[in-house]
Amino acid sequence: MFVNQPAGKPIVLIAEELSPATVAALGPDFEIRTCNGADRAELLAAIVDADALLVRSATKVDAEALAAAGRLKVVARAGVGLDNVDVRAATQSGVMVVNAPTSNIVSAAELAVALMLAAARHISPAHNALKSGEWKRSRYTGIELYEKTVGIVGLGRIGVLVAQRLSAFGMKVIAYDPYVQAGRAAQMGVRLVDLDTLLAESDFMSVHLPKTPETVGLIGDEQLHRAKPSLVLVNAARGGIVDEVALYSALKEGRIAAAGLDVFAKEPCTDSPLFELENVVATPHLGASTDEAQEKAGIAVARSVRLALSGELVPDAVNVQGGVIAEDVRPGIPLTERLGRIFTGIAGEVAQSIDVEVRGEITDFDVKVLELAALKGVFADIVEEQVSYVNAPLLAAERGCAVRLVTDAESPDHRNLITIRGTLADSSQVSVSGTLIGIQQKERLVEVNGFDVDIEPTDHLAFFVYEDRPGMVGTVGGILGDAGVNIAGMQVSRDSKGGSALVALSVDSAIPAEALADIQTAIEAGFVRAVNLG
Repeated sequence: MFVNQPAGKPIVLIAEELSPATVAALGPDFEIRTCNGADRAELLAAIVDADALLVRSATKVDAEALAAAGRLKVVARAGVGLDNVDVRAATQSGVMVVNAPTSNIVSAAELAVALMLAAARHISPAHNALKSGEWKRSRYTGIELYEKTVGIVGLGRIGVLVAQRLSAFGMKVIAYDPYVQAGRAAQMGVRLVDLDTLLAESDFMSVHLPKTPETVGLIGDEQLHRAKPSLVLVNAARGGIVDEVALYSALKEGRIAAAGLDVFAKEPCTDSPLFELENVVATPHLGASTDEAQEKAGIAVARSVRLALSGELVPDAVNVQGGVIAEDVRPGIPLTERLGRIFTGIAGEVAQSIDVEVRGEITDFDVKVLELAALKGVFADIVEEQVSYVNAPLLAAERGCAVRLVTDAESPDHRNLITIRGTLADSSQVSVSGTLIGIQQKERLVEVNGFDVDIEPTDHLAFFVYEDRPGMVGTVGGILGDAGVNIAGMQVSRDSKGGSALVALSVDSAIPAEALADIQTAIEAGFVRAVNLG
């Protein structure tokens, strides 16, 4: 069942041609619509009532498009790059952005190797000459990859695959990547070097970096002056990382030997001085253009859309902290979100700081998702906009709420325990704790503001703190009975005999304000809170 949807099926708008497997993977739960995403007017009209938008690279999803989308919850890019999606604007709008980060990595790696081989062996000019009736074997003498040094710029997923494949050719592999530890590279048989060293030593060079302000123009005129004249340079990553003007000059002047290009600074690119050079082999951004990659990308984003529209955290969301969710952690997500809502109901205000404490066996796994779930719950009932795993951290930051995730493998009383603890403006503290019990992993609320309880966190809860004395439980029950409110569960906890006591109630319906006031007066409660989650 898909939550928070208007009547009818959620609308999924497919703005570009995708694999038929994409629609099949979405299943029957959606209304599928299509439009030409490259046609701006058509896109803006079609996106108005869409719940999800599926694109490739031609559809520009910017602030204007997001503003036109009144119901949009997720933008899914069937591929790796996100150059055409304004992730920041989407995040501010509470829209999840997902892609298929591993769908085309094999295809992209294979194309990089293909371009390298084609450039090394002059495949393109030799092919053209032969088709023109010329047999020029001596003119197109190439070089082997065997025992040459290849420099990989960017040792991410694709860079690693390229390194593995070129190692099989008998090449010596070096790499530049400031975010990779030398030990990890060494395990792959790769020597990490700085960029200057890579340029000086490489016979072949393959670029595999994302396009960011830091990487645009990274390989420019200065860098190409340091390269060997025998260098064969391949860029199948993103256009603009290699300065095309500088590359043309280096090739034209013979300062490097050849280039293989699949990407360009401005695309589509059909007219470039580079295309005039025989020592350039070029393809029109074909890195992901295999049947296998397209099918994998479509299926991956379809699954992500299903998760996003059902309110789940999506492992492939690029603007959500966290990652792949371990099966042991997953049952704690709805519990933690519910604890967040209870926390806010008890606090009655936005806390200045919040600790999300996770204890027990699940701390063996990545539990970052539980921090997101807690924040989603904390803000669910106090802001007008839809709260998601995407914008919950932003809502906390905008309200000056510092958030911290605390983990501890020790949990003396419960196998696993999740606590949300916060400090309010008056320096008082609020805390709620919950756990999952039994084979069916049933949710239990086990602590409120330091009082031990044991009740099911249902949709309607109430908490009263008063001076411990006889007859108070009966008084509370009587007033609720007169108000027609049925008690589903009740727990009394006290800090000491005759000290402060807490009555925690789960009830079948919301308690009227008049009944709450009567209870407060009758038992002289110093603290009264009703929390309605339904």
